[in-house]
Amino acid sequence: MSAARRLAAGFTLVELVVVIVIAVILSALAIARINTQGFDTEGSANRIAAMVRYAQKVAVSQHRTVAVVIAGNNIKLCYADTVCSGGMLHEPPGTSDFSFTTPSGIALAGTSVTFSALGKPTPGPVTITVTGDGTKTITIAAETGYVQYVP
Repeated sequence: MSAARRLAAGFTLVELVVVIVIAVILSALAIARINTQGFDTEGSANRIAAMVRYAQKVAVSQHRTVAVVIAGNNIKLCYADTVCSGGMLHEPPGTSDFSFTTPSGIALAGTSVTFSALGKPTPGPVTITVTGDGTKTITIAAETGYVQYVP
Protein backbone atom coordinates (compact mmCIF):
# COMPACT_ATOMS: atom_id res chain seq x y z
CA MET A 1 0.00 0.00 0.00
CA SER A 2 2.78 2.43 0.85
CA ALA A 3 4.56 1.65 -2.47
CA ALA A 4 1.42 2.47 -4.45
CA ARG A 5 0.94 5.73 -2.52
CA ARG A 6 4.56 6.74 -3.16
CA LEU A 7 4.18 6.13 -6.94
CA ALA A 8 1.00 8.21 -7.10
CA ALA A 9 2.49 11.11 -5.11
CA GLY A 10 3.98 12.92 -8.16
CA PHE A 11 7.30 14.65 -8.74
CA THR A 12 9.66 15.79 -6.03
CA LEU A 13 10.75 19.38 -5.70
CA VAL A 14 14.27 18.50 -6.82
CA GLU A 15 12.97 16.91 -10.02
CA LEU A 16 10.86 19.98 -10.85
CA VAL A 17 13.78 22.37 -10.24
CA VAL A 18 16.07 20.29 -12.49
CA VAL A 19 13.51 20.32 -15.31
CA ILE A 20 13.03 24.10 -14.99
CA VAL A 21 16.81 24.69 -15.05
CA ILE A 22 17.18 22.57 -18.18
CA ALA A 23 14.29 24.44 -19.86
CA VAL A 24 15.89 27.83 -19.03
CA ILE A 25 19.26 26.75 -20.43
CA LEU A 26 17.69 25.46 -23.65
CA SER A 27 15.61 28.63 -24.15
CA ALA A 28 18.67 30.84 -23.53
CA LEU A 29 20.56 28.95 -26.20
CA ALA A 30 17.65 29.21 -28.64
CA ILE A 31 17.26 32.96 -28.11
CA ALA A 32 20.98 33.52 -28.63
CA ARG A 33 20.83 31.77 -32.00
CA ILE A 34 18.01 33.90 -33.39
CA ASN A 35 19.34 36.29 -36.03
CA THR A 36 17.24 39.45 -35.87
CA GLN A 37 19.21 41.22 -38.61
CA GLY A 38 17.88 38.73 -41.14
CA PHE A 39 14.33 39.58 -40.06
CA ASP A 40 15.12 43.31 -40.17
CA THR A 41 16.58 43.05 -43.68
CA GLU A 42 13.59 41.13 -45.05
CA GLY A 43 11.09 43.37 -43.27
CA SER A 44 12.76 46.55 -44.50
CA ALA A 45 12.85 45.29 -48.09
CA ASN A 46 9.16 44.34 -47.94
CA ARG A 47 8.21 47.71 -46.49
CA ILE A 48 10.24 49.66 -49.06
CA ALA A 49 8.72 47.67 -51.95
CA ALA A 50 5.24 48.36 -50.55
CA MET A 51 6.04 52.08 -50.24
CA VAL A 52 7.17 52.27 -53.88
CA ARG A 53 4.04 50.43 -55.05
CA TYR A 54 1.89 52.78 -52.99
CA ALA A 55 3.62 55.82 -54.51
CA GLN A 56 2.78 54.59 -58.01
CA LYS A 57 -0.84 53.89 -57.08
CA VAL A 58 -1.25 57.36 -55.56
CA ALA A 59 0.29 58.96 -58.66
CA VAL A 60 -2.20 57.19 -60.92
CA SER A 61 -5.25 57.66 -58.69
CA GLN A 62 -4.64 61.36 -57.99
CA HIS A 63 -3.21 62.22 -61.43
CA ARG A 64 -0.16 63.81 -59.81
CA THR A 65 3.55 63.22 -59.93
CA VAL A 66 4.76 61.41 -56.81
CA ALA A 67 8.41 61.17 -55.80
CA VAL A 68 10.13 58.38 -53.90
CA VAL A 69 13.12 60.12 -52.31
CA ILE A 70 16.04 58.06 -51.01
CA ALA A 71 18.50 59.91 -48.79
CA GLY A 72 20.96 57.85 -46.81
CA ASN A 73 19.05 55.13 -44.97
CA ASN A 74 15.74 56.98 -45.24
CA ILE A 75 13.03 56.71 -47.87
CA LYS A 76 10.06 59.06 -48.07
CA LEU A 77 7.14 59.72 -50.36
CA CYS A 78 6.08 63.19 -51.43
CA TYR A 79 4.40 65.10 -54.22
CA ALA A 80 7.04 66.03 -56.77
CA ASP A 81 5.64 69.49 -57.46
CA THR A 82 6.37 70.51 -53.86
CA VAL A 83 9.93 69.08 -53.84
CA CYS A 84 9.11 67.38 -50.52
CA SER A 85 8.78 70.69 -48.70
CA GLY A 86 5.41 70.36 -47.03
CA GLY A 87 3.97 68.07 -49.69
CA MET A 88 4.58 64.74 -48.02
CA LEU A 89 2.25 61.83 -48.59
CA HIS A 90 0.64 60.55 -45.42
CA GLU A 91 0.55 56.97 -44.24
CA PRO A 92 -2.94 55.58 -44.47
CA PRO A 93 -5.13 56.11 -42.50
CA GLY A 94 -3.24 58.60 -40.34
CA THR A 95 -1.71 62.00 -40.78
CA SER A 96 1.94 61.13 -40.17
CA ASP A 97 4.39 61.61 -43.04
CA PHE A 98 5.12 58.54 -45.13
CA SER A 99 8.77 58.04 -44.26
CA PHE A 100 10.87 55.06 -43.21
CA THR A 101 14.38 54.83 -41.80
CA THR A 102 16.02 51.42 -41.89
CA PRO A 103 17.12 49.88 -38.57
CA SER A 104 20.78 50.04 -37.57
CA GLY A 105 22.92 47.60 -39.50
CA ILE A 106 20.66 47.79 -42.58
CA ALA A 107 21.89 49.90 -45.52
CA LEU A 108 19.69 51.37 -48.24
CA ALA A 109 21.05 52.29 -51.68
CA GLY A 110 19.40 53.46 -54.85
CA THR A 111 18.33 56.52 -56.77
CA SER A 112 15.22 58.56 -56.16
CA VAL A 113 12.42 58.02 -58.63
CA THR A 114 9.26 59.91 -59.63
CA PHE A 115 6.06 58.39 -60.94
CA SER A 116 4.04 60.34 -63.52
CA ALA A 117 0.26 60.52 -63.46
CA LEU A 118 0.30 57.44 -65.72
CA GLY A 119 2.50 55.48 -63.30
CA LYS A 120 5.63 55.62 -65.45
CA PRO A 121 8.88 56.00 -63.49
CA THR A 122 11.58 58.54 -64.23
CA PRO A 123 14.37 57.53 -64.49
CA GLY A 124 13.79 53.97 -65.42
CA PRO A 125 14.66 51.23 -64.77
CA VAL A 126 15.56 51.76 -61.13
CA THR A 127 17.14 49.33 -58.68
CA ILE A 128 16.97 49.77 -54.91
CA THR A 129 19.11 47.52 -52.72
CA VAL A 130 18.65 46.75 -49.04
CA THR A 131 21.77 45.28 -47.46
CA GLY A 132 21.99 43.69 -44.05
CA ASP A 133 22.06 39.95 -43.58
CA GLY A 134 22.35 39.45 -47.33
CA THR A 135 21.27 41.77 -50.13
CA LYS A 136 17.67 42.26 -51.22
CA THR A 137 16.94 43.92 -54.57
CA ILE A 138 13.84 45.87 -55.56
CA THR A 139 13.53 46.63 -59.29
CA ILE A 140 11.21 49.15 -60.94
CA ALA A 141 10.58 48.46 -64.64
CA ALA A 142 11.21 51.32 -67.07
CA GLU A 143 8.01 51.41 -69.11
CA THR A 144 5.36 50.01 -66.80
CA GLY A 145 6.65 51.00 -63.36
CA TYR A 146 6.15 47.42 -62.20
CA VAL A 147 7.78 47.01 -58.80
CA GLN A 148 9.42 43.61 -58.51
CA TYR A 149 10.69 42.21 -55.25
CA VAL A 150 11.25 38.50 -54.89
CA PRO A 151 12.20 37.50 -51.34
